[in-house]
Amino acid sequence: MLRRRVARLPDRPGVYLFSDAAGRLLYVGKAVSLRKRVGSYFRLPAAPRGKRGAAAQAGRTPALSPRIAQMMRHVAGLDVRLTASEAEALLLEAQLIKECRPRYNVAFRDDKAYPMLKITHEPFPRLMVTRRRANDGARYFGPYTDASLMHEAVRFLRRVFPMRTCRTFPKSPCLEYHLGQCLAPCAGYITAPGYQRIVDDLAAFLRGERDQLLTDLSRRMARAARAQRFEDAARLRDQIQALTSVIVAKEKSLAAGPLEQLQAALKLPCVPRRIEAFDVSNIFGAFAVGSMVVFSDGKPHKAHYRRFRIETVPGIDDYRMMREIIRRRYSGTLARQLPLPELIVVDGGKGQLSAACEELAALSLALPAMGLAKRFEHIFLPSTPEPIVLLPTSPVLHLLQHLRDEAHRFAITYHRRLRGRSVSASVLHEIRGIGRHKASRLLAHFGSLKRLAAAPVDEVASVARVSAEVAAAVLERLATPSIRVFNIRGVDVTNTPSRTHAV
Repeated sequence: MLRRRVARLPDRPGVYLFSDAAGRLLYVGKAVSLRKRVGSYFRLPAAPRGKRGAAAQAGRTPALSPRIAQMMRHVAGLDVRLTASEAEALLLEAQLIKECRPRYNVAFRDDKAYPMLKITHEPFPRLMVTRRRANDGARYFGPYTDASLMHEAVRFLRRVFPMRTCRTFPKSPCLEYHLGQCLAPCAGYITAPGYQRIVDDLAAFLRGERDQLLTDLSRRMARAARAQRFEDAARLRDQIQALTSVIVAKEKSLAAGPLEQLQAALKLPCVPRRIEAFDVSNIFGAFAVGSMVVFSDGKPHKAHYRRFRIETVPGIDDYRMMREIIRRRYSGTLARQLPLPELIVVDGGKGQLSAACEELAALSLALPAMGLAKRFEHIFLPSTPEPIVLLPTSPVLHLLQHLRDEAHRFAITYHRRLRGRSVSASVLHEIRGIGRHKASRLLAHFGSLKRLAAAPVDEVASVARVSAEVAAAVLERLATPSIRVFNIRGVDVTNTPSRTHAV
């Protein structure tokens, strides 16, 4: 039962809590991915005891330590709490360990080993990082096992709760004031009670009282606006927006992942676990190619990527090229080899999308499809005249952009390869005794003109199936000073005095 629940955990950051059959808390940990981290406890073996066992384990799959292996024998319950980020999970982990003191979180028994956050005890307190808890009246939060994440959290906290960082007051407001990260108590720009309110807000945030803090800030902003204290109201508004964006907006998005959000945005009949994206690439119709990339559960599935050399479309016609690659993907061999997707993404606007949908209809396929236009990142659907516009921060848009960019990368890589082969072959065609087939054979074997130029005569003759004299002529031609062979982005480019081929 517990293993089945672990398999259904989200691939999101958060905190996990193990308990025993009596409900006693055994362990608290944080994770970038709850599914992967918690799942590892149930997949890894226990570490062997003794030097001989440790040596046998060296170089193999990591194992659970004896302490954690013993804990897992008592684990009967699991609770998880989603957070907006790994840094947020770090703060929550430290808070829970400090409050509950779980038996197996031995790393936190010595607070000196890990950094903590400290709000100093002085007239205008500061937020500091320390590794030692002193009896000095200050408020301490932590400790935190991940110092880099803690410093990331501190940078955010100092933007939202502007407190001084200077040890002694300067004579005039410093750079922190001009950056909006301090309210300059040194110059009397904020009173002691007003400053203390900011300190108390920060402490409430670090204690985990986030919802209550947002409510309190909203009330104070309304009071400041009614009293026409507009600067105070604006500062409180900015605090609310920053906290809301990090705590509320992101946690709401965690309730449903990007795929579920994509399903809702496009009104799809099911969650698009498999998405296929298409793009075409050519220069004035030459070396025209198409690409298909596949994302499975939001991640690239490169084993199912496919590329197409356009065969039936002469000249420049991106719409007909799109129709060809759609037809070739969803009919014939590929249709039998690969499963159908829950969503098709086309790189382009209404024109490319219409071409793809017409070809799908001709194949009697009713697959959901959309187009993503690069200029304004608008989403086009077959049944709606107006595009869907998503916020630049939307996880759905980021997923679709990743798909579109990956399809474009895969297409342009194949396009450049074909162009490079054509340019290289044209040089070899000028040599008497080397025709199209022999040039292709040489390039396929050596991979580039540069490696061909460095090959011995007998190997060139054997690969091309020509005489030693013709092979020597090939190498002599490539060694001619008027020919420069170099490489740009993996494609051989050859410059001659009469013409230049560039990528």
